[in-house]
Amino acid sequence: MSNRKYFGTDGIRGEVGGPTINAEFALRLGYAAGKVLAKAHTTVNRPTVIIGKDTRISGYMLESALEAGLSAAGVDVLLAGPVPTPAVAYLTRTLRLTAGIVISASHNPYQDNGIKFFSAQGMKLPDELELQIEQALDSPVECVSSDRLGRARRLEDSAGRYIEFCKSTFPNELDLAGLKLVVDAAHGAAYHIAPHVFRELGAEVHAIGCEPNGFNINDGVGAMCPEHLLRVVQERGADLGIALDGDADRLQMVGSDGRLYNGDELLYMIVRDRMLTQPVKGVVGTLMTNLGLENRLKALGVEFIRANVGDRYVLEKLLEKGWLYGGESSGHLLCLDHHTTGDGIIAALQILTAMRHHGSLLRELVDDLKMYPQKMVNVAWEQGRDWTQCQALVSAKEQLEAELGQQGRVLIRPSGTEPKLRIMVEAEDQALVDQGIERLMAVDLG
Repeated sequence: MSNRKYFGTDGIRGEVGGPTINAEFALRLGYAAGKVLAKAHTTVNRPTVIIGKDTRISGYMLESALEAGLSAAGVDVLLAGPVPTPAVAYLTRTLRLTAGIVISASHNPYQDNGIKFFSAQGMKLPDELELQIEQALDSPVECVSSDRLGRARRLEDSAGRYIEFCKSTFPNELDLAGLKLVVDAAHGAAYHIAPHVFRELGAEVHAIGCEPNGFNINDGVGAMCPEHLLRVVQERGADLGIALDGDADRLQMVGSDGRLYNGDELLYMIVRDRMLTQPVKGVVGTLMTNLGLENRLKALGVEFIRANVGDRYVLEKLLEKGWLYGGESSGHLLCLDHHTTGDGIIAALQILTAMRHHGSLLRELVDDLKMYPQKMVNVAWEQGRDWTQCQALVSAKEQLEAELGQQGRVLIRPSGTEPKLRIMVEAEDQALVDQGIERLMAVDLG
């Protein structure tokens, strides 16, 4: 990705009004994408792209600009309105469209926004097409002849279609009757979808974070701020709390005991349940995945490998290995037997399936999983500087790793977005973690 000027690991993202997230750039991006996608389009039908968005106020501006650019390039547009990112992936695939576009900055505050693409198969756009779009951005925006202009129309039933799809991933012979759930949609794209999915499967649902106003997405609610959900679950005596982020591809869950369960634990619940009925060849985590999960899966005979941080890289490894399950500690969970991309609602339904199969509470689904204490600190670090050239830090890391052996690990990596170095130590014992961090922090990084 190093040769990209605009596209990062998850599309284009930035502050609204900045150099890329503005109306003029979105118009050019829509036109460039339209030209590239039209050229790559091979069916007899006109190329058609669906646009979905979250609930940020800037979504209206970016949606209109993208629509204009695509139309000028001769591409038809379907406007899905506010729907989760994974809904756009699903609709793109099921409606046999040329591509899908999502306007969202996921878990970021409302002042940011982003634009990302899905292929006709409902997966992240291939690198080569993203590169072609970047190159086409340098060309002036023109316009096809009037008889070839793209048409735009609203897809009125986008939310309903996606609700039914989500419900189809829950076993027909099961229901959620008798369960009291608190569902937090982060005032984001799933505000009018997530509560309905769980209610229609029989649960009693108390919805929070479902009153978007354009400015409150991810603000003190959702997967990035689960403290509010923790409090409401306990106040209402609920069985479970489900927290999504602004575009609903990330999941955190809260048990009736008031405990928060992260992506590593949720992934384990899904994999263990699948193992009841089918073999699970392997699981993909990331550099941040807890060592406890890796060790437990290996003890069960399940291969485990790590990808770079980012659900895009997890998906690449899954496709490469032909496996179905993977995810990040942050709550991006992939179940490729149900969807082509990470999906918070569908992941939650798989956890609920496991609970129904076992008649268990969340804590009982992970009673044989020992999570290791983990601590990360950020230190100031010049962007672009190679930390492996700091011999004192390399030596300290190697010495600590030798002492920890198989009972812990050390991870050092530069931030991709800030001038910081992230230093993490993980071990069976919290005292070892604290001592390890202290030793690494004492190193002269000059």
